[in-house]
Amino acid sequence: MGCDCESCIAKTLLSVFNFLFFVTLLKMVESDQLEHFTQPAVIEQLAYLLIVIGSVMFFLSFLGYCGAIRESQCLLTTYGLFLLVILVAEVTAFGLAAAYKDRARTETKNYLQTTISNYYTSNDRNQTDAVTLMWNYMMSELHCCGVDDYRDFALSEKWNESKRDKIIPTACCVQTSLFQPQDKNCPFSPTESNSYFKKGCYNALTDWIMYNRNLVIIVAIGVGLTQLLAIFLSFCLCKSIEKYRGMRL
Repeated sequence: MGCDCESCIAKTLLSVFNFLFFVTLLKMVESDQLEHFTQPAVIEQLAYLLIVIGSVMFFLSFLGYCGAIRESQCLLTTYGLFLLVILVAEVTAFGLAAAYKDRARTETKNYLQTTISNYYTSNDRNQTDAVTLMWNYMMSELHCCGVDDYRDFALSEKWNESKRDKIIPTACCVQTSLFQPQDKNCPFSPTESNSYFKKGCYNALTDWIMYNRNLVIIVAIGVGLTQLLAIFLSFCLCKSIEKYRGMRL
């Protein structure tokens, strides 16, 4: 079967998906912040996540491209079903979170606290890992400290071993630039004027989502519609291939 409208759209759409994904990854880290993301521990830990994400994307792209190019109903059907399962899982997760708000809030807080308790260490350059960097970046951007407040870090054994005389992480301080506190004594003597040590990140993140809820809804709908479009195209191609083969018999 030649490159009809449906197959050309499917191939172009897959190309655009992959292009936008990689451009997004590049834009997520600005050049002046790149040094924080190129530390050995961060690279090592992020590598596993990128391998998993890359493998899933490669697998789905492989199914879509090969299914369209080789006119394989099996590959296209598998591709469509995988996307359908992902979409159903996303909708289910959103529905459960909406239906059990209190349980979702508790579980989210527990998970965030676990990441601090098990992994958070000082923000010294030679000790920073991916989890610590994630927390430092979030606290700096959202102007918050810990899950509920600065006392959450007392539960981290790694933080207690490496903090020296610090009471709070540098990322909890009012900053002139990323990880650069306005008051050099802030980590050792935090106050409400030089830090955000009493403001938890869970509430800060919730407030940010509510403030940007329209954008969040638009993005969620856009992602869902894009997945539906890809599913629709894959099954349409299957139908077109079946019809074309039937005409040849």
